[in-house]
Amino acid sequence: MVEITEMTNWAVDLIDVHKTYGRGIHALRGVNVQVGKGEIFGLLGPNGAGKSTLVKIMMTVVRPSRALGTLLGRPIGHRGKLAAMGYLPEDHRFPGYLNGAQVLDHFAALAKVPRQRRRDNAARLLDAVGLTSWARTRVDKYSKGMLQRLGIAQALMNDPEMVVLDEPTDGLDPVGRRDVRALLQELKDGGTTVFLNSHLLSELEMVCDRVSILVDGLVARQGTLAELTEQTIEYRITFSGDVEQINEKLEVLGVKREGSVLTLSGQDFDKVNRVIDIMRQAGLRIESVEPHRVSLEEILVQVMEDQSSAPLARPVQPS
Repeated sequence: MVEITEMTNWAVDLIDVHKTYGRGIHALRGVNVQVGKGEIFGLLGPNGAGKSTLVKIMMTVVRPSRALGTLLGRPIGHRGKLAAMGYLPEDHRFPGYLNGAQVLDHFAALAKVPRQRRRDNAARLLDAVGLTSWARTRVDKYSKGMLQRLGIAQALMNDPEMVVLDEPTDGLDPVGRRDVRALLQELKDGGTTVFLNSHLLSELEMVCDRVSILVDGLVARQGTLAELTEQTIEYRITFSGDVEQINEKLEVLGVKREGSVLTLSGQDFDKVNRVIDIMRQAGLRIESVEPHRVSLEEILVQVMEDQSSAPLARPVQPS
């Protein structure tokens, strides 16, 4: 692995990350990912896209075939910066004979967190994830959702500069997911960088400042939600009446019809007004005109259908 030693203003600056497993299986094929300090960043993509492999490379669980870049301003694998990161692996396991408080103390001790700080953080974080009353209960009695809450608390025991959470809301009910979102916002407000890998796109949409879409081992798109959807705005016109008489005129303008709803892609307001004028002249009743910005799920489906999408160029570093 080639290292870059220059300082960077990115919390995560990964360049040209490759990972090839035996028999030529290319999990990552030149991934570039940049995450700003103090932001919530989401990594999304279909199963097998390479998301968990990328996270494991960041945390040195998996060795890359090739990788350039930095984490928290130091080369990937820098011990001092690894100690300043928190990590929740996917499908994590805790020793069942330990209770919740012991689990937190154990893993924080491995991270060389001082004893008093471990005690203070454990009490605070157990309360934050709603497990105070379960602190003295063996974790083999915990539900899947409770184990997930405990895992998130574990990842925060060392007061990390950046926390990497692989499927943090897996197994949580709606209330639990809401609580996690609130906790992530608190971390961001406190200056902590949050890196999320999740298949729950609606969750990412609610909390992330920026996202990266990984498809077939490559970054297909990366940016803020506004940047990713700025070309995917459409207008939906709900109507009643006989539209058949103006079908040809609508098709010329690129209007799509599904039942009593007409859809016009883009932000061409003049074209929207022309469609409305045509409908009025035909005696149709317009019941609503609503702008619609597509969801992350719709963007992901679109990207997956276009496997030829090229990775974005590396963005300019934040000042």
